[in-house]
Amino acid sequence: MTSLRHAPAVVPTATYRIQLQPAFPFASAERAVPHLAGLGVSHLHLSPVLEAVPGSLHGYDVTDHRAVRAELGGEAGLRSLAATARAHGLGLVVDLVPNHMAASPSHNHALREVLRHGPDSPYGRWFDLDRSAGDGRLLLPVLPARLSEVRDRLRVEGGALRLDGQEFPLREGTAHLPLDELLAAQWYRLGWWRLARTELNYRRFFTVSDLIGVRVEDPEVFAATHEKVLELVADGVVEGLRIDHPDGLADPQGYLERLAAATGGRCWTVVEKILTGPETLPDAWPVAGTTGYDALRLVDGVLTDPEGAGELTALYREFTGRSADRGGDWEATARRAGYEVVRHDLAAETAVLARAAVRLCAADPALQDHAPWALRTAIEELLVRVPVYRPYGTGDAGRVLTPEAARCARAAFAVPEEATAVDAVRGLLLGEHGDSPEHRAFRARFAQTSSALRAKSTEDTAFYRYAPLLSANEVGGDPGRPAVTVAEFHAACARLARDWPAGGTVLTTHDTKRSADVRAAIAVLTQCPDVWAGLLAEVAGIPAPDPHLAWTAWQTAFGFGTPDPERIGPAVLKAVREEGLRTSWTEQDPAYERAVAEFTAAGPGRVPLRTASEAAFALEPHIRAHGDGAALVQLTMPGVPELYQNTEREYRALVDPDNRAPLAPGPDDERTALVRAALRLRRERPAAFGPGAGHLPLAAEGPAAAHCLAFVRSDEVVTAVTRLSLRLAEAGGWRDTELVLPEGRWADVLDGVREFTGGPESELKLAELFADRPVALLARIRA
Repeated sequence: MTSLRHAPAVVPTATYRIQLQPAFPFASAERAVPHLAGLGVSHLHLSPVLEAVPGSLHGYDVTDHRAVRAELGGEAGLRSLAATARAHGLGLVVDLVPNHMAASPSHNHALREVLRHGPDSPYGRWFDLDRSAGDGRLLLPVLPARLSEVRDRLRVEGGALRLDGQEFPLREGTAHLPLDELLAAQWYRLGWWRLARTELNYRRFFTVSDLIGVRVEDPEVFAATHEKVLELVADGVVEGLRIDHPDGLADPQGYLERLAAATGGRCWTVVEKILTGPETLPDAWPVAGTTGYDALRLVDGVLTDPEGAGELTALYREFTGRSADRGGDWEATARRAGYEVVRHDLAAETAVLARAAVRLCAADPALQDHAPWALRTAIEELLVRVPVYRPYGTGDAGRVLTPEAARCARAAFAVPEEATAVDAVRGLLLGEHGDSPEHRAFRARFAQTSSALRAKSTEDTAFYRYAPLLSANEVGGDPGRPAVTVAEFHAACARLARDWPAGGTVLTTHDTKRSADVRAAIAVLTQCPDVWAGLLAEVAGIPAPDPHLAWTAWQTAFGFGTPDPERIGPAVLKAVREEGLRTSWTEQDPAYERAVAEFTAAGPGRVPLRTASEAAFALEPHIRAHGDGAALVQLTMPGVPELYQNTEREYRALVDPDNRAPLAPGPDDERTALVRAALRLRRERPAAFGPGAGHLPLAAEGPAAAHCLAFVRSDEVVTAVTRLSLRLAEAGGWRDTELVLPEGRWADVLDGVREFTGGPESELKLAELFADRPVALLARIRA
């Protein structure tokens, strides 16, 4: 099956992502339009534009779907930006957030009405609320301490309950009551923020209690939350949509089908779907493809040396003292993190599932008499064994919740008779015991929790605990197997060209932990593990709190390239908090964090590790070769490439706040010329890159053939990049290695001067092709 039937009328040739915020509103983006149009992109991709929490730097904390965000310039500002963009030949793509809103009664009008009027509120169906727990009231875990400790600061004023700038609506007729009676009379219960871990009774985004899940599977909720966006689409203001976190939805396919029907197929739509291993995007989803994390893994992986990655892993275990069975193995690390998250961070979510399972089993004679604790344990054991982010429907549940997964889950029980709870839960998930609304709700909630568990345990925990090669620790990546073979790369690209030719591709996003150029520097270490070992030996005199932290911090500093404690320090602190072994976001160890800060300031934040020795300085050309190669491959492989703001030039960033800082146009560099040339070619020859263009590997011949990655698009464009340039230099260079171009005459797009002749009798020496730069982009010369 192919996604060509899902293709909209307008498919971008390339997009440019802009992070909007009060410091960079629509007017600022409008001023940048001439520069961005000059790069050659066809569309601007805007971060969320609907009303959000005041001051929000990202906009994913939506508060009102009915209005464009006033802090950004409101609807007038957005329409003005669209008009200016259109005058320069550009359209707009907007980031849409269907899964969640800000859980702020002060700003979220829908939630405020639910709190005031309870289940009978017109907005009562908007949120996933589990009123079967406790006294049935909605828990708001917003207090800085226990209620008894802040009680004296609560006051009724202006018809609302207030505490330190927070405002909570009051149930009608309760404002006059004494405080204790007033609190007991509300549809909600104010609680200490720490109660969220175990007592929360609303669905949230991952483990972020400040973001409450929205039930867009309800047609009325969908209509209410999409009216403004659909109006902007109908008016031609918006031509594309990026769907944030579809895996959080109860029914992703149903949502996407409703969205496609509502837009009339006019929108280019991509989904932030993270694919794991061999997983593919569901064919039936009416979208152009993913946002491109699968492409990021392909590009990074094919430019990583597998042999050197293995050597780094061995060195990591030796340096940190983490043996394969004690933190030095990826699969074991990820599994342990999964158990921790499902039992701790997601305890409230598994409790909701357990209560639902108890009710379903109690109502079914074939499933009765399973202890609640056994059902909860079975749920936890099955959740940690889901090999992907989530299943879709009962058929997919059977694919991911295999008999082997069930066998391993049963092994966690000491008493075999209790282990049958696993079969009961698995049967519920596979649809073997009914298909009532309650059964479907249980399956949906399990899938939603599964995606939260995978994201939190893998991306936000295990990625920080296992660090042989930090460049591999990105969303969609596989730290246990960071390299991708050339054959795997070409096979994957061929599938993308066939099935999802209009999907997105990315190298840097607002969520990447390290920008592409930082990852490029780190990945080059796989070509020279001995250099890395030498650098670590040089800085061994700077004491660190622990060896894993030292490894992580020094590799981060090496990737960043220049000493900057103001940016490296926060990135390292985030790493140790996400790791969650010595300190965390919620249980901080001040003494350990002071030691981390002192070490970072004295070492990784101060020492210019990339130039600390002659050997490290010599790596700079190879880092540039990797960065330029990755950029060109991403810009020309199957799919619609996205440039993240500022990445039209060399860009070094380390997660928040770097990734979400305002766009800051700077001077052009060598990368800019490469980007402009590739994007100009895409606009001049859209058929060479669009649906039907295909992806044909082009193999070099000769002693250094493995160091050339090349492919042809639509017999019109040839991309060739140097792969593992340091290994190439150590082996003696290109020597007599040749590349046979397709028949015809070819022009070098990057220098605009050179021409080459293709065909079996016209072998091109790679030493000639790559004489001036490590990459080449050739276009067929038309008669």
